[in-house]
Amino acid sequence: MSPTSSNQLPQSHDLPELIGRLALSKKAENVLTIDVRGLTSITDYFVICSADTEVQVKAIADAIRKGTPHKPWRLEGLEHLHWVLLDYIDVVVHIFKTSERNYYQLERLWSDAPIREIVDESETVSDSSFN
Repeated sequence: MSPTSSNQLPQSHDLPELIGRLALSKKAENVLTIDVRGLTSITDYFVICSADTEVQVKAIADAIRKGTPHKPWRLEGLEHLHWVLLDYIDVVVHIFKTSERNYYQLERLWSDAPIREIVDESETVSDSSFN
């Protein structure tokens, strides 16, 4: 990912990786980016991750909000912390409590889209699919 200055926003394809790394900085689990550009006009990418506790879900959401160069256009779910949604227009972030993620299986709804797993800062991004 190329560095960005305060005057330059990341490109839409860089933002999912930045968000994924920010989520991993708070120990998010199973961080995925889903490229839905060819499947919907809602957004370009989804970033999906999960955590076992509500405290950790909030910590991940806070890290993403503070670490991105602009505020999300829309924010939902902070009152219950089971499924937090951050809408950055080109990227929509879903932070689930693990039990909620297992129930909704959102990544399966987009199984036709390219899915990438973000592992951690010392490793590379690997491709995976749910076919």
